[in-house]
Amino acid sequence: MPQSLVCAVDLGSNSFRLQVGKVRGNQIYPLDGLKEAVRLAAGLGSDKMLDEAAQQRGLEALRRFNERLRGFRPESVRAVATNTLRVAKNAGEFLRRAEEALGFPIEVIAGREEARLIYVGVAHTLPEPSRQQLVVDIGGGSTEFIIGRDFESLHLESLYMGCVSYSMRYFPGGLISRAALNEAEMAAASQLEAISGTYRATGWELAVGSSGSAKALVDVLELNGFCRSGITREGMAKLRQVMLKAGHIDRLDLQGLRSDRTPVFIGGFAIMSAVFKALDIDQMVFSEGALRLGVLYDLLGRYHRQDLRDATVLNFMQRYQVDAVQARRVADTALQLLEPFLGSLPAEVALSERRFLEWAALLHEVGMSIAHSSYHKHSAYILGNADMPGFSRMEQGRLARLALAQRGKLERVQGLEANSPDWLLILCLRTAAILHRSRLSLEALPLQIEIDRDGGYLANVRHEWQQTFPLSAAALQDEVQQWLRAGRSFRIKTLRKPTVRSGA
Repeated sequence: MPQSLVCAVDLGSNSFRLQVGKVRGNQIYPLDGLKEAVRLAAGLGSDKMLDEAAQQRGLEALRRFNERLRGFRPESVRAVATNTLRVAKNAGEFLRRAEEALGFPIEVIAGREEARLIYVGVAHTLPEPSRQQLVVDIGGGSTEFIIGRDFESLHLESLYMGCVSYSMRYFPGGLISRAALNEAEMAAASQLEAISGTYRATGWELAVGSSGSAKALVDVLELNGFCRSGITREGMAKLRQVMLKAGHIDRLDLQGLRSDRTPVFIGGFAIMSAVFKALDIDQMVFSEGALRLGVLYDLLGRYHRQDLRDATVLNFMQRYQVDAVQARRVADTALQLLEPFLGSLPAEVALSERRFLEWAALLHEVGMSIAHSSYHKHSAYILGNADMPGFSRMEQGRLARLALAQRGKLERVQGLEANSPDWLLILCLRTAAILHRSRLSLEALPLQIEIDRDGGYLANVRHEWQQTFPLSAAALQDEVQQWLRAGRSFRIKTLRKPTVRSGA
């Protein structure tokens, strides 16, 4: 355990990065890292389609990452994708190819989840994390803003502005003019207007920049003598004059500005300049911690079974006033129904299936906080669209699908692939909900589910339960038609106690 390796892969809008860390107790020590300047966001057209050239750059980088990851266990690697793959209409198509190239699943994370992970990474690098700090992370397609103390975030926001998108939109061809720079800064200021009041009212003791744009600005400002340390308002003003005088990115003669960063440097500068003005910042320090380190520490928590997703589920149950006793009943029964199917699966896969079914069962009634009528639809909407720390967008989509399919027409999820493991989870959740529709506990499980000889499902049901709970038994009988309409077989077999014959 102390020598175990974990790896984070960050599919950013500007760069793809891989970070390997060594786990020692509750700490992670960076061991190895790779970076590829993919500029994925540059391939995102006005129609929100990711062009083939950008996709190929990304796939080639991931194939190289694949070599470094050979021998890693699936549970030791977490790959996350950010803004460009949040907005690209053909993200699903690219992700299928990307997962094949990388050899591991890739999660598209929501903006606030990205912000949370960035803060976790930054907080683990600060000498005094107990201070209240503002963290600003300018990425290729989005910029994340966090105020936090210790390792807990107080405010999380993600704004749709990044160094790649701004460089392309306001400085096409690399031209730098006063009008273009003013326009870019005004556009960023307009985005910041939505959060600046709340953030300034909350306040911070330390402003911190993280990731590539902040690092590039620090290097340029310090190495060219524009300021002594970090990023300062005075240093930014001096750099602004130098860039306007140059007039073009190719004519920028600045120490510390790497060639791979040059094409997107001006966009990052414009956003940072607007941030300093909108949030009234005089000085900002730089942190090497960022999304990758946050992902590694999140992995560490899961490694030690301190999974933030568990805390999020409990928080949602409280927030949406879920009947915790009923939710626990349904979860326990659903897990009992699932257990016989897990023996042939690898241990980590079996654990993952158990956890998703349990989370879905605990949250299946969150929609009742909106309305009892069609609450499963409300539950699905909440789970698919709310900010759920620790969960990726795909994980939230899976929870939403299970919640939607917990009752009613199965045609709503008929687009699910025939071999998807979610069909089994849906069956267990639907059956458990039926068994507890009276909102009472069970003395013993009245049925068992198995795979039928035709590949469908067979429920072996005790006759005495059917007699005692006729309403629930009728609801279970209705499932036969529901599954048939979904193109799947579901049969019910009644089990009767053998007749005891008296002796002659």
